[in-house]
Amino acid sequence: MTLNLNSLDRRRFLRGSGVALALPMFESSRAALNASEDRANPKRLACFYFPDGVPMPLPADPAYKDWLWFPHGNGRKFEFTKCFEPLVPLKEDFTVLSGFSHPPGRIVHGHNNADQFLTGAATGGGDMDYKNTISIDQLYANKVGDETRFASLVMSTDGGTGTARGAHTISYNQNGRAIPAEHRPKRIFDMLFVKNNADAARRLALSKSTLDDLLADARSMRKTLSAQDQIRFDEYLESVRETEIKVEKAKKWIDLPLPTVNVDHLNLEITPNDPREYIQTMYELIYLAFRTDSTRVATYQIGRENGVGQSDYLARAVGFNLAHALSHETKNPGGWERFGIYCAFLHEELGRFAQKLKDTPEPVGTGNMLDNTLLFFGSASSAFHLSRNYPIILMGGKQMGFNHGQYINNAGANPQGGPWDGGQEPWQEDIQKEDAPLGNVFVTMLKQLGVQVDSFGGSNGEVKALVS
Repeated sequence: MTLNLNSLDRRRFLRGSGVALALPMFESSRAALNASEDRANPKRLACFYFPDGVPMPLPADPAYKDWLWFPHGNGRKFEFTKCFEPLVPLKEDFTVLSGFSHPPGRIVHGHNNADQFLTGAATGGGDMDYKNTISIDQLYANKVGDETRFASLVMSTDGGTGTARGAHTISYNQNGRAIPAEHRPKRIFDMLFVKNNADAARRLALSKSTLDDLLADARSMRKTLSAQDQIRFDEYLESVRETEIKVEKAKKWIDLPLPTVNVDHLNLEITPNDPREYIQTMYELIYLAFRTDSTRVATYQIGRENGVGQSDYLARAVGFNLAHALSHETKNPGGWERFGIYCAFLHEELGRFAQKLKDTPEPVGTGNMLDNTLLFFGSASSAFHLSRNYPIILMGGKQMGFNHGQYINNAGANPQGGPWDGGQEPWQEDIQKEDAPLGNVFVTMLKQLGVQVDSFGGSNGEVKALVS
């Protein structure tokens, strides 16, 4: 009888004369055993936002052929413009989408919409009616966050939360409250990879005790409040509960060693004063967090809207002064080209990050990291302040079933665009073609990530062409 070692289970024994002897792990059987184990690949999500829209010269403009942000064509028959030259080597790993936007934002000034980019919420027109909802990254973090040391990594160039409709973050919790973003590379690195001091356990225990006392007092106090005040108090308590969850999670991880990474190539004290290296460092920190399975969810707001904050200086990476000004100056000679060069720079750094993921074998599964990581990259305006036809790139996730190497053109051949001449702005003009809800893309993404949802962010369906 021929014994097939590849068919042996690791728990098999040689039996004879009443003696059972455990078999060693044979080299020839190791691969088969590993393949047979039901170990699912991780599924990661990273979302990126850039402000100020993209170059949208009209077909009659000489710059249309080379500097329109969107490709020319549709489906698998399309041509990239010069804006996309840095991403050509990754063509089969991403899809460009046009003709998608969030319905509540289509008649709103483009600078007001970063807040709802990942939520699709109707954030209102004034401070009193501002109300956001959970963002797609946090919805996914709610599913997978307990599997890693950090539920999500929230980053931006400007840091903090910003203001209503002037967000410095694109992540919002289940109550629609902005989650502060971190902008200091050294702080991000220390959080991920530097062990807390020996007093951490005592401080965690003290925090837990304090929270228990606070919640006990809160339950008693709530009975004395009016109905309206109870609503506000419940929102406050939700924040306390979120802190309680974080404390409980920290206790679980406190005794587990942090991963060791080599960062000799990084300047962790870098600031946006060196914009190219700063963006590269922020991407590298996401890469390291994913590679070490410290988290599976990340967001990075590359810049905030309206030319406010240090992110507006990122254009200096390609020899210009202020990024926001590039979107205003497209009527000047060479304006479209300058704006396009800046967008190409953003694509170059996205491509550098994606290529590194692709070149890295999956540390905790099969394939490469890009095939197990979904990257969502875009802006909440296209032409000058126009909150329609968002420029969107969806990249990676092939092992989740995503189908790339295509341009899903829902906007048609002649979307709104052109330079601003100082008169009526494009966002104030009548809608020429109705966009599809961007929520349809989100629902498709969430389902492939394993989150079963019927709708999200104003969706009315899915985008079947994105998945195979």
